[in-house]
Amino acid sequence: MDDSSKLMLMDAYDETVRDAIAAGHSSDIAHKEGITAAAMFLSSMTGLEDNAARNQVEGLGLKPH
Repeated sequence: MDDSSKLMLMDAYDETVRDAIAAGHSSDIAHKEGITAAAMFLSSMTGLEDNAARNQVEGLGLKPH
């Protein structure tokens, strides 16, 4: 995965986490929602199956701020 793709995934994750926390969700729930959003984004960009996309996103080690 190239750097620009990683940056887009990180942005999708961060935006989703911020929105979830602003909506009153815990950081654990916000993290799960962020991972799902980034995985869906990766899947749509590359055509990867959902599980493969989720595994790649989880491999990035994203954490809520």
